[in-house]
Amino acid sequence: MANTLDPMDLRQIIRLHLDGLSNRNIGTTLGLSRNTVNHYLKRFKASAYTMEALLSFDQGALRAQFSAYTTIDNGRYNALMLYFEGVNKARNHPGFTFLHHYREYAQTAVNPYSYTQFMEHYHRRYAHIKGSMKLEHDPGKELYIDFAGKKLHIVDRETGELVPVEVFIAILPHSQYTYVTACRSQKREDLIGCCQGALHFYGGVPKAIVSDNLKSAVNRASKYEPQINRTFKEFAHHYNCVINPTRSYAPQDKALVENAVHLVYQRIYYPLREMTFFSLTDLNREIRRLLETYNNLLFQRKEASRKELFQSVERSYLKPLPQQSYELKNYRRAKVQKMGYVYFSPDKSYYSVPYRYIGKQTMIHYTQSTVEVYYNHQRIALHRRHPAKGSYITNKDHLSSTHKAYTQWSPTYFKQLASPHGVHVLACIERILSSTDYPETGYRRAMGVIQLHKAYGSQRLNGACQIALQADTASYRRICNILKNNMDQTSLFDQDLEQDRSHIPRHGNIRGASTYK
Repeated sequence: MANTLDPMDLRQIIRLHLDGLSNRNIGTTLGLSRNTVNHYLKRFKASAYTMEALLSFDQGALRAQFSAYTTIDNGRYNALMLYFEGVNKARNHPGFTFLHHYREYAQTAVNPYSYTQFMEHYHRRYAHIKGSMKLEHDPGKELYIDFAGKKLHIVDRETGELVPVEVFIAILPHSQYTYVTACRSQKREDLIGCCQGALHFYGGVPKAIVSDNLKSAVNRASKYEPQINRTFKEFAHHYNCVINPTRSYAPQDKALVENAVHLVYQRIYYPLREMTFFSLTDLNREIRRLLETYNNLLFQRKEASRKELFQSVERSYLKPLPQQSYELKNYRRAKVQKMGYVYFSPDKSYYSVPYRYIGKQTMIHYTQSTVEVYYNHQRIALHRRHPAKGSYITNKDHLSSTHKAYTQWSPTYFKQLASPHGVHVLACIERILSSTDYPETGYRRAMGVIQLHKAYGSQRLNGACQIALQADTASYRRICNILKNNMDQTSLFDQDLEQDRSHIPRHGNIRGASTYK
């Protein structure tokens, strides 16, 4: 037995046709084949009534007017629906194809449908199982990013080896303005560099960056609450946007960027197929040239290019770029040493922190230009990075009063301290400082000599330094012994006596001289 089409469907076909929908879209909307819609519209136009007049007919009148056409043979149709139950169970099996099942169906059915009708009935029957939604993309809201599945290559000049490189693709979905660049890998530093290049290419920042569940972007994938990589999160914070990974195993979430990848294969990969590049710089230069042509191509239906849509609409919705570019951060743990410094292992150098954190465990955040020290998630020190190995980088505000005085020590500083106590003290300090290879050792000795004036006075210290210089033994220990034993006092008497003896004739022996005296 054959069934006629329901009058309500007839009325809907007429109404959608008057609304300007194509026959294909009418069939998709109502769940009918395009041929059925074509047939009825031909009958409507061939009737004595206009479309508007047919809409005013009641259901009985429509059924009477268009009752001869039958759409479905129940026996043939029911056999197909029964066969579809087995097809649907096998759909998730690896290697599944509709063509295989259609051939099997065509061999067993008495009056099989064509392959086109087979697929039309299947999608109409099981459309509710898995559907997708057409996403409307607001301008400046999101930036989709992904790496192409196929790689490009550069040639090693020395070995001639082909070195595979990754291709990064970003797209603003509203205008579909696309950015493409090649990089060494999908590692964190390359991903951050590519994203930063994309934002500067667009000249602005969207509200969100939509990424795939890359290991360099997402530590733990989740349908509801993915765990974003810490560095990627800091990158987004720097540029005042958020990271929004797509759902796992849901390619429809990023259909536009997936489509962009295929277009990149056509517009960029294919023209590059016979070119040879020896560096990433050369490769990216050619990619940029081809990319500009690609972005300037006109859409078939929009009569505008991606670049024109971006500049006229989407660009104004992007947030401004920050004044400074993001620098990739790395992390190290370090304990504050007793002298108030943390050891920075990458450069084998030391950076000061406030002395009250001595003995605490800290986290060092560092970039190419800065070193930050954090304790309990609060920054306690910030330094410009100094690349020299073994160097001590000091902020005087971090030091205690004793340490601050120590940092002022220098040859000039000690000469200024010594000069008020006499020329011999100054000369002695200069000799001490020049006789040591390690400056800090000489500073301590010089400070010890100058401090002797507190116990013996400047005049005696100057005299003791004179004696030490004459004996060529200018050291802290020697000068201290001279003062303790009052040798500076007796030496003045000996000097006067020596002056009296200088008038005595230089002849005779010592005993004779004594007798003469």
